[in-house]
Amino acid sequence: MDSEQTDLAAWTAYGDHHIRRRTDVPDADRLAWGFWPSGPGDEILGDVAGRRVLDLGSGTGRHAAYLARERGALVDAVDASPSQHQRATERYGHQPGLNLIFSDAVEHLRRAEPYEVIYSIHGAAYIDPLRLVPALAAALAPGGRLVLSVLHTNSEGHGPSRTVVARPEILPLADGGRLTVRMWVLAPALWTSLLAAHGLVVDQVDTLTAPEEGNPLTCSLLQIRRRAQVTSRPRTGRPAGPNAAIGVGAILHGPRGLLLGLHDGDTRELPGGKVDPGESLQHAVVRELAEETGCTAREKDVVLLGTLLDRVGDMPRVTVAAVVTAWDGEPADQADERVGDWQWFPLDRLPDGLFIPSAQVLTAWRPDLPIEHPPAHYTPFAAPGQC
Repeated sequence: MDSEQTDLAAWTAYGDHHIRRRTDVPDADRLAWGFWPSGPGDEILGDVAGRRVLDLGSGTGRHAAYLARERGALVDAVDASPSQHQRATERYGHQPGLNLIFSDAVEHLRRAEPYEVIYSIHGAAYIDPLRLVPALAAALAPGGRLVLSVLHTNSEGHGPSRTVVARPEILPLADGGRLTVRMWVLAPALWTSLLAAHGLVVDQVDTLTAPEEGNPLTCSLLQIRRRAQVTSRPRTGRPAGPNAAIGVGAILHGPRGLLLGLHDGDTRELPGGKVDPGESLQHAVVRELAEETGCTAREKDVVLLGTLLDRVGDMPRVTVAAVVTAWDGEPADQADERVGDWQWFPLDRLPDGLFIPSAQVLTAWRPDLPIEHPPAHYTPFAAPGQC
């Protein structure tokens, strides 16, 4: 049994213990980040009214219910223990603004819409940080706030670890019994490093200590944010002058041969043309094919082979080679288009006078084709699975 399974079994036994004892779940009148009703409260979360908030490892749901009831937050409270979820549902199942979720925390984070605020009171230390932190980063909206309270020094004075390894700790029961759990009790610097690796910034770390002298039990309170999205802007307000041309060349090859058209009675060429501002390369292929030939295709049936870079005078020219694997319709001349006379040519009887970018696209597709053309630098796109 791994550490997280050990913890789930322990917390389920803990919840069952209190269900048998019929232990009351009292309402919370504040958020207590430590093990004592002292220190900062919910103010460190910021204004949560009307905002999407997640309580991670919510247990009986009392803190989540407090935020929904007293602060007007829209709180999802997630816990993986069936018995703890049962206790929460029986006590707070009808609380407006509160959604009690029975789920593995990381699985919930992976499928949830981003949250503006995420917090966990002692719950994060029961989840492998190498699994938890990436999921937290993905589920926290840009500029969002994350607050974690985690064990720092246990009741025996054993301080935090400097490696990401779970260790045994004791979970006491009301009747004096004890359960063993596995916890990731990490030094604040290690938490900071793990969080930073996924774009999360630790703004403040506080150590919360026991109010009575001689008690070594402490916890760390980490206030964290996700960086807002990085902005971009033009160098100047003036539009850039033309310094490059980018186009697409589409290969349609089937039993009847390769599709080529005649441009103004001059060059034979593939369907294609310039890429419009803001459109995808696949969309450009589909659009140009329809405009020039009347044939229709779907973007998912366009395979991009790579880019060809050459020059026309002083201007760089980029042509993206593409293969259309499926299409509908019969190619025909289109009004106001400069390419027409669409014909199918066998690969061993291609016509002379190919348009240079079309010739370059064809030799990128089939290097064995005996086509003469000026050189172009070809960069194939990475094959699936290589990125």
